[in-house]
Amino acid sequence: MKYLIIPVLILTSVAVSGNKLNSTAEKENKTSTKSPVQWELVWEDHFDVAGLPDSKIWSYEEGYIRNNEAQYYTKERLENVRVENGNLVIEARKDNWNGHKITSASINTYGKKSILYGRIEVKAKLPTGIGTWPAIWMLGDVFKQGTGWPACGEIDIMENVGYEPDVIHANIHTKAYNHVKGTNKGNKITIEKPYEKFNVYAVEWFEGHMDFYLNDKLYFSFKNEGTGSGTWPFDKPHYLLINFAVGGAWGGQKGIDETIFPQKYYIDYVKVYRKKK
Repeated sequence: MKYLIIPVLILTSVAVSGNKLNSTAEKENKTSTKSPVQWELVWEDHFDVAGLPDSKIWSYEEGYIRNNEAQYYTKERLENVRVENGNLVIEARKDNWNGHKITSASINTYGKKSILYGRIEVKAKLPTGIGTWPAIWMLGDVFKQGTGWPACGEIDIMENVGYEPDVIHANIHTKAYNHVKGTNKGNKITIEKPYEKFNVYAVEWFEGHMDFYLNDKLYFSFKNEGTGSGTWPFDKPHYLLINFAVGGAWGGQKGIDETIFPQKYYIDYVKVYRKKK
């Protein structure tokens, strides 16, 4: 989820972000499977208690946050975010709530569940339709402490835009490598109808590299170049975000089909592991 609002420039640079491939990852995409690393569970949320998501884990963004997106993120509003039938549901609605034409939700673990290295795994079924832009991603805790984007670091575990419904993207953003400069590092993979079934989206984050998976298939790797925080700000804790954006600089490049709403984004579970010693 590209964080910074850059009028005009972001409209073109995000398009580059979505299509910028890593040649090594392209080769790996054909052959790589499940990681051989052994993991142990640190924490998880299976969303098995109905109502609002667990407040010991999740907080909310509220308002119009970034990227000229069309949705207003609400806080603790069951119509937009709730746990039901064993899933977290984030629902985008065209409901003109309090004068806001389209509402949705964005939740995060800042201040409650920081993560530094490990495997972050989310099982999800995506919304779909022209204008949808669901994401699973991470930002450095230092973003909330005054370090700006992209110096704080951003890890995009999963992004999908509704005008390319079967394409899943993974990206990283740093001071040196980001979509504003057109230098971000990432890759994409195609999967059939991720809006009809659940899939597992994951990153395995080590001191020296990151590996991104879709259903245990590796499709993007990013290495620590050892040149400092400008290229690798990923030696500090990050927090997890799950959001359902509508429109915006990337998701809205082909408009918004307002007839599709409401649309629901389902999360079956979130699991965070650490490497076994």
